[in-house]
Amino acid sequence: MPETSVTSGADTASGCAIPETVPLSAVESFTDEVDVLVVGFGIAGGCAAVQAASDGANVLVLERAAVAGGTTSMAGGHFYLGGGTPVQVATGHEDSPEEMAKYLTAVSRDPEPDKIRAYCQDSVEHFGWLEALGFAFERSYYPEKAVIQPGTEGLMFTGNEKVWPFREQAVPAPRGHKVPVPGDTEGAAMVIDLLVKRCGDLGAEIRYETGAVALVVDDSPDGDGAVVGVRWKRFKETGYIRAGAVVLAAGGFVMNPDMVAAHTPQLAEKPFTLGSTYDDGLGIRMGRSVGGATKHMDQAFVTVAFYPPSSLLKGIIVNKRGERFVAEDSYHSRTSGFVLDQPDAAAYLIVDSEHIEHPKFPLTPFIDGWESVAEMEAGLELPEGSLQRTLERYNEHAARGEDPDFHKHPDWLAPQDAGPWGAFDLSLGKAFYAGFTIGGLAVTVDGQVRREDDSLVPGLYAAGSCASNLAQDAQGYASGTQLGEGSYFGRRAGAAAAARRTR
Repeated sequence: MPETSVTSGADTASGCAIPETVPLSAVESFTDEVDVLVVGFGIAGGCAAVQAASDGANVLVLERAAVAGGTTSMAGGHFYLGGGTPVQVATGHEDSPEEMAKYLTAVSRDPEPDKIRAYCQDSVEHFGWLEALGFAFERSYYPEKAVIQPGTEGLMFTGNEKVWPFREQAVPAPRGHKVPVPGDTEGAAMVIDLLVKRCGDLGAEIRYETGAVALVVDDSPDGDGAVVGVRWKRFKETGYIRAGAVVLAAGGFVMNPDMVAAHTPQLAEKPFTLGSTYDDGLGIRMGRSVGGATKHMDQAFVTVAFYPPSSLLKGIIVNKRGERFVAEDSYHSRTSGFVLDQPDAAAYLIVDSEHIEHPKFPLTPFIDGWESVAEMEAGLELPEGSLQRTLERYNEHAARGEDPDFHKHPDWLAPQDAGPWGAFDLSLGKAFYAGFTIGGLAVTVDGQVRREDDSLVPGLYAAGSCASNLAQDAQGYASGTQLGEGSYFGRRAGAAAAARRTR
């Protein structure tokens, strides 16, 4: 059974209000009639539209913004793909759908085997579909630990594949495929532009500055509550569109303070949200208006990256008790999740003089440097002797290439015994944390929205940040998961929606 949305005092706030549905019998006329109506043009909506149109459907996309892209256009351009893609093969990295599925299952809080199996089995085909839009992932590999490749390298490790215990549960393989755009942000905008062009080539219309505000439901005795269209709004103009199927791909809810307070209050405690203006949860709320269930609404991606440079991973991270609590080579969102679980969400990265460098992204402020561990311990107000004991134990084992406490990968083990020592602040409120929401509507592998009793809402599909698929929590997240699953499950939703016209 899907986990349904909670109802609380906060959930009754205006930003959490569930739109009223419109009975079909109350609609006097429609401005348009289409096979498939897609709400939102990010990576999921764009792929849904292209797939549905490719399958012969008459497609219309409503996009509230003046341009396509949404949050996708801000992203650097990682797609989490594997199973033996051409880039993996070209760079000598063996992978298989089975090992990819083992990894995704291991890092998922509540794995859905049918979705994981489909995503992994179809990953190489989906890689080819993406490249057929008009670009090619560079057949090259970036070996360093980074948030995203600084150049155009096509492949790198972007998750916890080499982190214990996951490296023992599945054979590690790099799966972060970056589009050939240099830099850290906006690379994915290139894919959006190609999707817009493909929609034009296929005759799928995109109507900008126009949003869906309510679902039209068949209220006839034989209607079964099917979604048969939407009420739309463009500035002061409104109307109705009839559709054989509706695909909700309108983003998450990180920009909705009331929904954040109700479901992910941890996002209210950090200074920066990763989202566009229209990530206000309206798509999710429209899904709920027809009985759609939600899953993992309490989960959020909250992170602060202290690397690159990767040399900093050889340091240790301690809490205010002077104790280690996580393998420092974890993917940055996993590390951040552990930091937030510590007393007062406080943590410090300790690095000696041989390994210290200033982070490429100044997200974790440098506190100070000290000539001795005892002075550093006092400066950070840690319990007397705590940091000295922690460093002594770490250094003793690191010298032998071991980490019996947290099993940090040998690549990142090095004694931190060359003074002076420096400390960076990873504490919430001091470091620059950022985040977005993960939960969304409960859907089938083909994107059909589930009701709270696990039945399906006829005619309604959801994908991307409107839906809950693979990215269930920050512990299992990897860069590229949202673009990867959003594009793949967007395609599946578009194909299933298009198929309704032949029934």
